[in-house]
Amino acid sequence: MTNPKQNNEQLSASFRDPSGFLFSRDGVLYRQVNRRYEQEYARLMESGLYDRLVKAGLLIPHVEVDQAPAESDLSHKVIQPEHVPFISYPYEWSFSQLKDAALATLAIQRRSLKVGMSLKDASAYNMQFVRGKATLIDTLSFETYKEGQPWVAYRQFCQHFLAPLALMALRDIRLNQLLRVYIDGIPLDLASGLLPSKTRFNFGLLTHIHLHAGAQKRYSGMEVKSRAATMSKQAMTGLIDSLDSTVRKLEWKPGGTEWGNYYDITNYSDSAFEHKKQLVQEWSAKVKPSLVWDLGANRGVFSRMAGEHGAFVVSSDIDPTAVEQNYRQMKAEKTENLLPLLLDLTNPSPSIGWANEERDSFGRRGPADILLALALIHHLAISNNVPLLQIADFFAKLGKWLVIEFVPKADSQVQKLLASREDIFPDYTREGFETAFQRRFRIVEAVNVRESERALYLMERL
Repeated sequence: MTNPKQNNEQLSASFRDPSGFLFSRDGVLYRQVNRRYEQEYARLMESGLYDRLVKAGLLIPHVEVDQAPAESDLSHKVIQPEHVPFISYPYEWSFSQLKDAALATLAIQRRSLKVGMSLKDASAYNMQFVRGKATLIDTLSFETYKEGQPWVAYRQFCQHFLAPLALMALRDIRLNQLLRVYIDGIPLDLASGLLPSKTRFNFGLLTHIHLHAGAQKRYSGMEVKSRAATMSKQAMTGLIDSLDSTVRKLEWKPGGTEWGNYYDITNYSDSAFEHKKQLVQEWSAKVKPSLVWDLGANRGVFSRMAGEHGAFVVSSDIDPTAVEQNYRQMKAEKTENLLPLLLDLTNPSPSIGWANEERDSFGRRGPADILLALALIHHLAISNNVPLLQIADFFAKLGKWLVIEFVPKADSQVQKLLASREDIFPDYTREGFETAFQRRFRIVEAVNVRESERALYLMERL
């Protein structure tokens, strides 16, 4: 009989695959490989596929450990995967992040077929960004390929990757948020209905979304009379190549949004901007964080300052253009300790899925060692009417240290916000800001930003 205490160690997101599951013990993450997966695991390791995928940065490395399993009556062995600094989800990714994750999934499937294996699932949730690259983190996603067997993960790939990418590129970039509603990917009939009619003249989209959706509708509810083989290995290779080509042809050009061009229209002087960067660098060096969350990071200038001493930085912003530009720069510079993410702080990623525990909320994936909240508080307090004390409460839950910028009403950016609305914010003053935040934080330093009416604060949570 399973020990209840041990059973509680199993991660709430890891329950669907009978091959094994993740569990945590003393703060360390392990994966139990069940006996039913013994042969596939041996083939993965002995075929050389594991080594080649790890070397290419396509699969998370692991070590086999002498650790008691969480479910001893099922266990074959226990492995310890490399630690991933921050788990993110596809509805938090930019267009290019989702595209890179899709292409990495197809590359893994292509390499697997060469050694007689195949991916049995193609979930976007199995992909994470590790050292700047889209990487598979589920070691148990492989199965032995059987000649003639169709790709069982085909529909899932189309729902998790192709459908959202097509909608983002060809209809509206914001439609990636449908992935928050449909946890197993966007239904193909929905994607087919939303896509422009011209996409029916695109062979890849016609085949993998429109006709695929039609086939699902025709065969839904029908009794499955045969599981006979239907696809040769050559045909499967052709399918993977077709999906790869279709994904690669999807492009989204970041538009000139207000936030995407923020650094070009900001009211900072060069001296003020450099002073602000200097303070972020100095305070990051002083705190020596391992994990930084830059909230409202825009294109990530200050994220990079905070990460100069080796910290892993989650660089989030509400604007798809800014996040896309941030990710493209990260790739170009081959930055390994930065993760751009799409995040609306007034409606952050919630806990979703089975029992609201399958995917963690943004806050539950913390706390961070230090938060950056630069040129942000006026948007929360004035644009969104969030009281200063509630903002302080929220930040105190997310991290121990806080670097925050106070932007006064006299600042031109705040004046823009107040130009079209009544000023109902009598407490939005520097004194009111300090009073509210001192109920949750100790002010360690407060510095006026050079050639600016703004002030930068270093605070420590009480």
